[in-house]
Amino acid sequence: MSTSTPRVTKLLKFARRTATNLVMMDMGNSDDKARLLRSLAIARSARDAPHAGPRRFPVLMALGGGAAAILITAAILLPQLHVDRLIDPAVSQPSVPSPSQAPAAVAEPRRGLAASGYVVARRKATVAAEITGKVVAVLVEEGMVVKEGQVLARLDSVLAEKDLALAKSRAESAEAAIAVIKADLDDAVRIVTRARTLSQRNVMSEADLTKAEARAGVLSAQLRQYQAQFETARLDAQRNAAVLDKHQIRAPFDGVVVDKSAQPGEMISPLSAGGGFTRTGICTIVDMDSIEIEVDVNEAFIGRVGAGGAVNAVLDAYPDWTVPAYVIAIVPTANREKATVRVRIGLRQKDPRILPDMAVKVTFLDNTTAATGRNETTAAN
Repeated sequence: MSTSTPRVTKLLKFARRTATNLVMMDMGNSDDKARLLRSLAIARSARDAPHAGPRRFPVLMALGGGAAAILITAAILLPQLHVDRLIDPAVSQPSVPSPSQAPAAVAEPRRGLAASGYVVARRKATVAAEITGKVVAVLVEEGMVVKEGQVLARLDSVLAEKDLALAKSRAESAEAAIAVIKADLDDAVRIVTRARTLSQRNVMSEADLTKAEARAGVLSAQLRQYQAQFETARLDAQRNAAVLDKHQIRAPFDGVVVDKSAQPGEMISPLSAGGGFTRTGICTIVDMDSIEIEVDVNEAFIGRVGAGGAVNAVLDAYPDWTVPAYVIAIVPTANREKATVRVRIGLRQKDPRILPDMAVKVTFLDNTTAATGRNETTAAN
């Protein structure tokens, strides 16, 4: 039954009592009012007098006063009744219990700890050259998938190629000199052997034997010298070959190119040059297999987070998609300014829609296992 009905009933009863009292008061004082009105009336002739009796006017006044009171009361009550219906429309209708409504209130389960953060990549590198040079070709574009060791760009390598050719020529010259010295040394060793035999027979003097041995010693020293020169030339050639190879910039790991920084014709250097005309990188590569989530948790609630705990992640870009995840680790340091602790969260499934630097909201689930995120009772069974 409507709660406004008793209020309306009380107001109507009050209005009837007020109207009745007004009528009774007007009728009880009708004689006094009639005498007062006659005393104020202007003297008229008999023919100008009204035909109605003197007592009709007070009765009409009383009736008019009662009707006015009723009208005033109705004008007050009707807006109040309309306002009550506008304020509480459900009160005027009897509530019908829903068949699915439970007779007793059910307590809501405790919600998990929520936090927000961003998708990050653990392996992300801006690939740059180790030498200074001019870019002659860039072989990648944004969004391209590259493999480890793949050539991303080439630098001008004319001088490096000439240096390598010169080093190889020096190595070849040293190798040829070694061959000549070896031949002379072999001849000198044979002469020393024959001279020793002749000296024992007193056919060759001691001076000639000493001279042959000295020549063999000199050739042996020259052989070691040319061997060292050859080794130096060989190492120089290897170094120049390595420098030449650095003119081809390669991918350090498998990933996706997310940014292209240089264009053909630009100068590139491992160190930034003044004026801002020298690039320091070719492109930026991200290893999509290393993507994870980093969130900041208030240090007052960090006790509710455990390594391996299950997490539900929802990307702002895909609010209807819940990604299962788990806690990798809690970074053992707190941010003094924000009073938060950083938590690393891994994704149980990889998806190309998950991109670095995307905003994400996570919910740390309660009563879950470290490995699978299933309920503890289920995992125990």
